[in-house]
Amino acid sequence: MLGGIRPAGSRRSWWLREALAEEEAASPHMAAAAPPLRGSITADVVIVGGGYTGLWAAYRATELEAGARIVLLEADICGGGPSGRNGGFVTNWWDELPTLVDRYGEAGALAVARAIEGAVDEIGTWCATHGVDAWYTKAGALQASAAPAQDGAWDEAVAACRALGVGDRYLPLDRDEMRARVASPVFRGGVFMPGAATIQPAVLARGLRRILLERGVVIHEGTQVTEIDGQQPGWLGSVAATTRRAPVRHAGRSRTWRPVRVRTMSAVGAGEVVAASAVVALNAWAAAWPWFGRRLVTWSSTIILTEPIPDRLADLGWTGGEGVSDARFTLHYLRTTPDGRIAIGGGGGRAGFGGRIGPAFTDDVLSSRRAAAGLRHLFPSLRDVRIEDSWGGPIDVSADHLPWFGSVRGRPIHHGHGYSGNGVAPAVVGGRILAARALERADDPVLASPLATGSAPRAFPPEPARYLGARLVREAAARRESAEERGASVEPVVRELSRLPRRLGYHIGPR
Repeated sequence: MLGGIRPAGSRRSWWLREALAEEEAASPHMAAAAPPLRGSITADVVIVGGGYTGLWAAYRATELEAGARIVLLEADICGGGPSGRNGGFVTNWWDELPTLVDRYGEAGALAVARAIEGAVDEIGTWCATHGVDAWYTKAGALQASAAPAQDGAWDEAVAACRALGVGDRYLPLDRDEMRARVASPVFRGGVFMPGAATIQPAVLARGLRRILLERGVVIHEGTQVTEIDGQQPGWLGSVAATTRRAPVRHAGRSRTWRPVRVRTMSAVGAGEVVAASAVVALNAWAAAWPWFGRRLVTWSSTIILTEPIPDRLADLGWTGGEGVSDARFTLHYLRTTPDGRIAIGGGGGRAGFGGRIGPAFTDDVLSSRRAAAGLRHLFPSLRDVRIEDSWGGPIDVSADHLPWFGSVRGRPIHHGHGYSGNGVAPAVVGGRILAARALERADDPVLASPLATGSAPRAFPPEPARYLGARLVREAAARRESAEERGASVEPVVRELSRLPRRLGYHIGPR
């Protein structure tokens, strides 16, 4: 029942189709509430991108300055990108604690990890407050070893948590403890993160959109941004000259800036937003812009969805709603739905060239089949379960797998990206940082966070080396880890290629 898998391609993800159907039933007028932009308008803050980062930045901006004019631009619809396509895992960063210590020191690492942990709870509180039924379930997350090569992958993080007095945030499990939670015959042990949750990701994104519209934020969907402050994305060609305009000072601002001009194109014509400041929240699409491209690699990730099988889940003991992943670099990540389906995502997807996000990211048959093979491997008893849907999308990967929140030098243009496939909770914190910067709230405590003060991640090589390297390493890692799962030998050249990024100092690929 797993053969003939075809990804959804240009069709919306299952999450987003469900969310839009519910939205249409509850508020038929909402779809028309964010028309494409035509003509020229002004704003205090213009936000480019209608995913989690842009939506949370807009929400925080309405809290900081209720009278500010906030304009949000989205090329598709809010939630149409990764925010409506991801697995819905709301995890914190205790598993990243060693990297955080290396980057920020022990005190900074704890501050960042606790901020992300708080964001997990904040999402649940926000959903309850605003009546957004995004299936928020705080049942924790499990990572399991599914092959001898994966054993102890979490040991360094567990040791770091214990050393810093937070050992209860990341708990190792032996084989019996792991299988008592989810009875896969291949699980050899694991680790449990109690503070994690799952959500219906598209419902959260569309719920944020609804609340922003109610708060007076102006949203223009179907509006492609073609130029920001004179810069154009790589797919449009050369960089344009910056247009000079008279400086402006908006109420409450401490500095006088030349305004930011954002030019757009849509089905109804050209548009322009002239704003005191801008937030660029483009996720993987940021890799196409000259300011950010060298700091990001784009890869695809694909999810398949089973038919409802609540009785089979009960047989596995998987009834608590925990998120599950294995310990591969090209990992499999799994979660259940309220009606008893399994959604499983598979790594080992496609790399993007020059920041271009094309059909290979959404219409990848090979990655869909790899995800299905992962389901068969982890749960052989489910071989006959029907796959009902499959979809893909891009992720933006930074050199250390941590996001980057920065500003364009000398300009009121602020950005956040590089979530590396784990952005649901971090986007809440990132949205606060970006809103505080855009509204020049220098006294906002969030701006003292190491996430707000840290330096940019290491740059990747220029194209075409970036694309070719990412493609070779990703394929080598997928082949190596699949062979290790089968107990087969790994060709030396494949093993060495998979290790190459680590040897060059990047936090990417298996060790």
